This record gives sequence, structure tokens and C-alpha cells, in this order.
Amino acid sequence: MGPMRIAVTGSTGLIGKALVHSLRADGHDVVRLVRRTPGAADEVEWDPARQYVDTRGLLGCEAVVHLAGAGVGDQRWNEAWKREIRDSRVLGTAALAEAVASLDVPPEVLVSGSAIGYYGDTGNRAVDEDAPPGTGFMADVCVEWEEAAAAAVEAGVRTVYARTGLVVAREGGAWGRLFPLFRAGLGGRLGSGRQYWSYISMHDEIAALRHIIDTESLTGPVNLTGPQPLTNREVTKAMGRVLHRPTMFTAPAPALRVVLGEFAEDVLGSQRVLPKRLLESGFSFAFPGIDEAVRAALR
Repeated sequence: MGPMRIAVTGSTGLIGKALVHSLRADGHDVVRLVRRTPGAADEVEWDPARQYVDTRGLLGCEAVVHLAGAGVGDQRWNEAWKREIRDSRVLGTAALAEAVASLDVPPEVLVSGSAIGYYGDTGNRAVDEDAPPGTGFMADVCVEWEEAAAAAVEAGVRTVYARTGLVVAREGGAWGRLFPLFRAGLGGRLGSGRQYWSYISMHDEIAALRHIIDTESLTGPVNLTGPQPLTNREVTKAMGRVLHRPTMFTAPAPALRVVLGEFAEDVLGSQRVLPKRLLESGFSFAFPGIDEAVRAALR
């Protein structure tokens, strides 16, 4: 495929920054939607809260990748932060989907961020994209978040919900907090350690987003998780192995609830999610195993 013009929201976030870098390295023309007065030629203004998008910036874009949203683990969950988590996703997605639908020549694809929180707590049961939504705050948010893209779907734009798992990266997200703890020899399992974590290496996350842009058969939900979800206990062992540190500490569930508030349920909850659609569409993982994913993050 030749160079494309691609618009990206959330370009200052963990995944967005890496995606923009990857696309530009391959010669694509990237337009970044920013929530302030544009200060560079590649920036376009938008304001999710006001439902405003400067649609001129979307003209000629073959793809739009929407990754903006308040960081789920950025602070202790209270009612105000939960509202911010929800509104930043739902309002932003609705604004962008409507902007895309209003264009005379809309993009071929809208890749709209979502999360494996959609499935709720699945316990030991493995789920793929055919599973129904679960219960709980994040599951409800993910359902609304995906439904907010309706205008793009109705306009005939191929719309994909990229349900991302736990991205193994040093720079941010859940793993960004784990690395310093484990490095200091303070790492250990969280709660019982029996809960499943569906992780994906940063490299594979970016490759999967690009695969979705390029693969016309993909539409609807696509799980961006590695092929081998592991329990928190197994992840803990791997972190100790790769970092050559002891992992004796345990964070008991009650302590996590005190520190994290309601977000603790997400850390203690079990999500065993499989990337069925990615694999069926011919995607191959560069770092499918936990040791490789952790090593890749340290490089």
C-alpha cells in the first residue's frame, strides 16, 4: 500500500505516540487532532467536550484512528473521575464519528479505541469477540463507547472497535507502574494472583492497529491482546525472571481497594481474552509470550 493520510486522536498518549511514530517512519502523512490551538502544520483542533471537530483536517484522510480518552488508572476512582473516564470516551467518539459521517468523501476506515473491559470479569473462562458484554462500570463504559461510533457505521464507513488489553510498556499504563516496583525488588502478585491478565506487547499493539487499517475484511470488534493470557501469578514470575529480582511481596486485595478505590476491581478482576479475529485475519505476533513481551519493553 502506498502512503496514506491518517488522522489520529490521543497522539500524546502511550499508544498514540508510538502509532504516529510508526506511521511516519513508513512515509504516511499523519494529522494529529489536538485539544488546543494548533501549533504545527500537522495539528488540527477538536474539543470532545464541546463536540467540536475542525473537519478540514479530516479531508483526504483514508483512515482515522481514535485513541483519546482519560487514563483509566491515572487516579483513584471516585464519581467525578468515573464521569471523566466515561465522558472523555463517549463524547469524543460521538463527535468524531459525526465529523467523519459529515464528509463528502469519508475515510475508508475508523479505528475506534475500546478495551477488553467490555467483557467484565470472565474468571477462568476464555472469551473472544463473540462474547456478550459483561457487567460493571468499565463494561458499561465500553458498550456506550462503541455505540457512540454509530454515525460512522451508518455512513458506511468500515468501523472497527479495537478492544485493547494490558499493553506491556515501560512508559505508561498499568505496566509502566509495575516495572519500577519489580526493578526495586518490591514486585509481587496482586490479590490471589489467580486472575487472568490479557497482555499485549507494545510492538504488537501498534502492528495490530496498522493491520486493522490495512485489512478490509476486519469490521466490528477486534481484540488487541496476545494469544496467551496468563494469571497474575505467572506474570509476576516472568517479571522476576526477566528482571532478575525477587517477587516475594503480595499486595493483599483489601490494601489495593484502599489505594485504588473501585479501580482495584479491575486489577483484581480476571479477564481471559483471546484475539480470535486478529489471528483469523492472518496477523502474526512478534512477541506472543510474556518473557518476550517484557524483554521487548525493556529494549
